[in-house]
Amino acid sequence: MLHKISKLSFNISLILSSTLLISACQNEANLANEQENVQTNEAIAGTEQVLTDLITFSEEALAHKVDLDGIETQYLDSKNKLQVIFSKDASIPTMRIEPDSPWDLSNLPAHNIAIDVKNVSESSAHLYLSLENPEGKSQRHSLSLAKGFEGTIFVPITGMEAETETGLWGDAPIWPDAGTMMVWRSWRSGKPDLSKLAKVDIFMIGTLEDKTLEINNLRIRKNPPSDPNWMKGIVDQFGQNTMMDYAGKVKSESELKALANAELAALAASKGPEHRSKFGGYTKGPKLEATGYFRTEKVDGKWWMVDPEGYVFFSHGPANVRMANMTTLTGIDYDAPEIRKRRAEEVTPEDSMGIIKIPNDIKAQNYVISPLRNDMFTWLPDYDHPLAEHYSYRRSTHKGAIPYGETFSFYRANLHRRYGNDGNESYLRKWEEVTIDRMRDWGFTSFGNWVDPAFYAAKQVPYFANGWIIGDFKTLSGYKNHWGLMPDPFDPVFAERAQYTIDVLKRKVKGSPWCAGIFIDNEKSWGERTGTVPQRYGVILDALSKSVQDSPAKAAFSERLKAKYGSIDALNKAWNTNIADWSALDAGVEFTEYSDKLVADLSSLLEALGEQYFVVVHNTLEKALPNHLYMGARMANWGMPDEIIKASLKYSDVLSFNIYEEGVQPHAWDFLEEVDLPTVIGEFHIGTSSDSGMFNPGIVHASDQQDRAQMYKDYMASVLSKPYMVGAHWFQYVDEPLTGRAFDGENANIGFVNVADIPYPHLIDAVKDVTYNMYQQRLEKE
Repeated sequence: MLHKISKLSFNISLILSSTLLISACQNEANLANEQENVQTNEAIAGTEQVLTDLITFSEEALAHKVDLDGIETQYLDSKNKLQVIFSKDASIPTMRIEPDSPWDLSNLPAHNIAIDVKNVSESSAHLYLSLENPEGKSQRHSLSLAKGFEGTIFVPITGMEAETETGLWGDAPIWPDAGTMMVWRSWRSGKPDLSKLAKVDIFMIGTLEDKTLEINNLRIRKNPPSDPNWMKGIVDQFGQNTMMDYAGKVKSESELKALANAELAALAASKGPEHRSKFGGYTKGPKLEATGYFRTEKVDGKWWMVDPEGYVFFSHGPANVRMANMTTLTGIDYDAPEIRKRRAEEVTPEDSMGIIKIPNDIKAQNYVISPLRNDMFTWLPDYDHPLAEHYSYRRSTHKGAIPYGETFSFYRANLHRRYGNDGNESYLRKWEEVTIDRMRDWGFTSFGNWVDPAFYAAKQVPYFANGWIIGDFKTLSGYKNHWGLMPDPFDPVFAERAQYTIDVLKRKVKGSPWCAGIFIDNEKSWGERTGTVPQRYGVILDALSKSVQDSPAKAAFSERLKAKYGSIDALNKAWNTNIADWSALDAGVEFTEYSDKLVADLSSLLEALGEQYFVVVHNTLEKALPNHLYMGARMANWGMPDEIIKASLKYSDVLSFNIYEEGVQPHAWDFLEEVDLPTVIGEFHIGTSSDSGMFNPGIVHASDQQDRAQMYKDYMASVLSKPYMVGAHWFQYVDEPLTGRAFDGENANIGFVNVADIPYPHLIDAVKDVTYNMYQQRLEKE
């Protein structure tokens, strides 16, 4: 029923001279010979020094045309290039370049990897590059290539620019004459050792149409000289990029206010889309039963949400409409460790904390914890400045250059500048009012996850409440602990914390019909959908390695296995193991090989783990808030095993997936037609760094703002065409800080508005094209 991600590869014979391929055992004579073969390629960059030609895509090296499911290649003799077609019918069409033995780069000076690329597609192409060492550890980079792009793209591998932990997801550009730098796809903390390079993957993810590139000349180059001022003074007083001008960049406080006033006038004149109910449903559509709360119903073969008045409802709008996670680390800390203490009763994770006021006597104990970060800012307010109220503190970080420290919110400060402050943070009240007006004008029907609770009480736009189950319960470690360890749902403390969290939600929601549904948790570390056994079942393997005294999950699994097999001999025969007795199993076991029956049991136990999680969450939520939809587990498309999807079906009113691709590919997601449950996209976005002033485009890249708008429309067209889809939420409302959100350094152009609270006009026009017509489009008979 469920698709398998197609990731195909091939090996290419490499024609390399012994003087160009560096090996660990080279003697000094070989190294001298290597230096004689350093080339200068003036056609691409006058200062380029090629240290090692990894592969030139010649007919001799390629040997023959390769035609595989997911990717097609053809040698272009007249251009000495390889044409690569990435298929829309594969989830991850991949070309893998793998030498017979790893390339040894350990004796090279600071270097980067480069490749020549031309995009001959009819649209932009979001290209990925993965570099893997012999241990299987890799780092990823990506870049959007505009239609017609032709040039060199590169990734720094060693040297200051590659190895400096700036605390950012995307850094300021480097070496403008060297080509176009690809964007980091992962944090540098824990960056793998690439002194030996075993594989290079060139691929795309989740495209809606075939993409065609011409590529050639994969090579290792010597890094140009480093700029001693790199990453210094990159942020102005408004939180904007000092290195370039771009549309929407403000030059003065008076300009900021003038732009605000112009928008306020336009919003006051807007009537928004026609035929909308009080709750945003479509009054020209079928009239269904009104229950006073949001619910779901299948109408003429398509799933819908139904608003409290009985009108069909499609949930579309921004997620993360709040001030939390909008601060950035300043590089300052205070000599006061007591401010980092946590309270046992907390239910808000660190990244969802709002502004934390720090007493002046503690601020007086400030010191520079990171000169690198502190030097990024051309201006920060003194502690007695009116804008100093936008300082806060992060007690811990998930990733980045420093573990904790002072933060500042340029976005809040700009709201303060735009609207003034008559006392009691009046600029925030104005922001709330303007945000609601924008929602109406832009045609959005609801907020997504993580909306400021101030909008709960407004009762003007439907919202989704959210809760996190955090606490001192037992946990399990999987292959990819992206946002942390997996809770052990068999631990009674987990149920206690779920009850505590949902009780808090109950007090906030107050049974309001404006609450369209409830999200609990986000992108849990269930495991990967495909891959090796440890990648798929890491949390179960971790549980089995523990003792029954230390792990409630292990105790539950041990009892389940004893009931199934009866004797240890039967289990050993099935698993092809030699576990001494049940006591040895209870003490903890690990595996080096995986028989088919062992894998089947791991699969069964993962489903049991998921079912226990959903039983606890669903049952607790149903008792506390019986009239509200449970929106499922917000599974990421990198972490949604079939077993967990199956477990969630029994307990979710609406399924939810975060789909960061170019759209909803039919071959990848139409299994949901068989599942036949309403589904919402909890997160998606598209961004660009070329003309936004931002250093990182986000997860899905566009080539510029116009391309971003078109890609948004294409994404939404793929959603609205699916009979099982009842909503899609864009992450997020505001661009992330240029110098990275304090929790993990994300600094992407993923907002509808920038740091000065100025909307992106191309994107907003595209939004209106979609929202003003989405009900009519979805109700059309096929």
